[in-house]
This record gives sequence, C-alpha cells and structure tokens, in this order.
Amino acid sequence: MLRKLFTALAPLALGLAFAAPTAAQAADQVVRVGYQKYGAFTLLKGRGTLEKKLEAQGWKVSWTEFPGGPQLLEALNVGAVDFGLTGEAPPVFAQAAGAQLVYIANEPPAPQGEAILVAKDSPIKSVKDLKGKKVALNKGSNVHYLLVKALEEAGLKYSDIQPVYLPPADARAAFSKGAVDAWVIWDPYLAAAEAQLPVRTLRDGKGLVANHQFILATRKFATAQPAVVKNVLSELQSADQWANANPAEAAKTLASQIGLPVDVVAATLPRNTLGLTPITPQVANQQQQIADVFKGLGLIPVPVKISDALLAQ
Repeated sequence: MLRKLFTALAPLALGLAFAAPTAAQAADQVVRVGYQKYGAFTLLKGRGTLEKKLEAQGWKVSWTEFPGGPQLLEALNVGAVDFGLTGEAPPVFAQAAGAQLVYIANEPPAPQGEAILVAKDSPIKSVKDLKGKKVALNKGSNVHYLLVKALEEAGLKYSDIQPVYLPPADARAAFSKGAVDAWVIWDPYLAAAEAQLPVRTLRDGKGLVANHQFILATRKFATAQPAVVKNVLSELQSADQWANANPAEAAKTLASQIGLPVDVVAATLPRNTLGLTPITPQVANQQQQIADVFKGLGLIPVPVKISDALLAQ
C-alpha cells in the first residue's frame, strides 16, 4: 500500500528521484505540522519517530495544536504550517477562501466517528425534531456536512434549524448547561461526551457520510520538498500500521498527547481505523459532492473544484 502511495505522489519529484536531501542542503529547516486532539499526526507526535527520521537529513519538526480543522487550515492558508490533518469539510471551505492547499492522502472512512448528540432526557427523539432548535457545531468542520445530510434525510432544510457555531470546548459547555438543544461533534470529543455526560446519539454518520480524514499540505511545500513529503507519509503509514496492530498501546500514546483517559481514547479506535491511502477518483468525487452541497446552501461564496487541489497525475 505504501509503495502505491509513493507512486501516486511521484509527479511531485518533477523529474527528480526521491533522494533525501543532505544535511547541508536542509540545515536548520523546519517542517511545521498542524494537528488536532486526535488522528494520525497526534499519534505520530506521541511516538516521536518523525523527528528521528528527518533529523538525519537536517530537518526539525515543530508541532502546533488546533481546536478544529477550520482553524488549522486557516493557519495553513497564511503559511504558518506546512502539513495538517482535517476532516472532509475544512479543505472545501479553505479552498473556497483561496487557500493554496493540496490533498496528499486520506485515512479510511469513519462514519461512526462523528454524531449528533442530545441530552439523555431530551424530548428530541429524531433528527426531524430538530426543527427550530439550536444546534451547536464547529463551522466548516467535518460535522457540518453530517448535519446537512442528516437534516436532508429527515426532510428538513438547513434553514429549519438555528446553527450555533462554536469550537468543541465552547460547544460542550453550551450543551452541558442546556444553552443549545443538540451538539454535532467528532471523536475524541464525542467519546468523551459519551463517557462523561448524560447524552444520547440522535444520528451518527453510518450510511450517511464517509467522514474521511485528509492529510493536506501547502502546494508550495509539497512541490518544493517531495523528499520530505515522502518521509512524512512513510512515518504516518508506519504509525497507522502500528496502531492497528497495537490498539491498547496506541490508546495510551494518544491519551498522553490529548489529556483524556485511556479508556475514552480506546473507545474511539474501533470506529476510526487508520490506514493511509492515496486520493482516489472516488474520494475526490465525494469531496466534490460536499463542495457542491455547501455552495448550493450558500455556505461557501464560490464554486470549488476539488481537482484544482489534487496533485498532478
């Protein structure tokens, strides 16, 4: 699988081999990685293997945590980070804002890794009951698309609800005190809420959305540093394989990075299988559908062509 991934990325070399730069060529250069409280980059940071891989080539690694994908890609857009991992919706919003990003690879679908939650004793029994209600979500995140599709499935329009745009920590606080009627959220915040709050899942993404996680980079970095891209992907793939083979240890590593109990993190792993793959036409088409839906709802100001953010094949 990893060989196929590198083959798909070969055009980045622009006719050159993926030979690693010498220490002299790359002295004091830094790979800036944006990560969230979950996912392959968080696992990679906890293992510390990327630093070892790149150190011999004269590169250092800096890590910056973000509360959500939209915030991470805003940093990528202004050149504050070179790499990041987000869900499906953030790159669509970022591309609509003019971000010069490229899709590098994706993780497998994880439709049950996000859900619409209501209080356990809430009178809301179905998505249809959300009409006129306040629903908290991180604008432009993966759960934004889940909410749109769940409403559509229930025969409701997006305008039928009152969206309340809040980052995860603020959304949890609002939800806990009853300031909003529902909360659309992803792992590990989802697992933490299930373990720590009296909640009920109204609808998860199963049969409704794919919920891919994407590795993204600035176009400038991806085209200028193909050898570094190769090494980042190699370490991500190794981390994924290790996590799938050692879920208990992976849960401990992730828990140490994100400050959640090991049992909470462990609950997320079965519904968030890891395994890096190249961007296929099918996945690109799914992203295009998301972009088209958001444009139709007026959530993004301009049409987005996902093909413009793919690496040349």
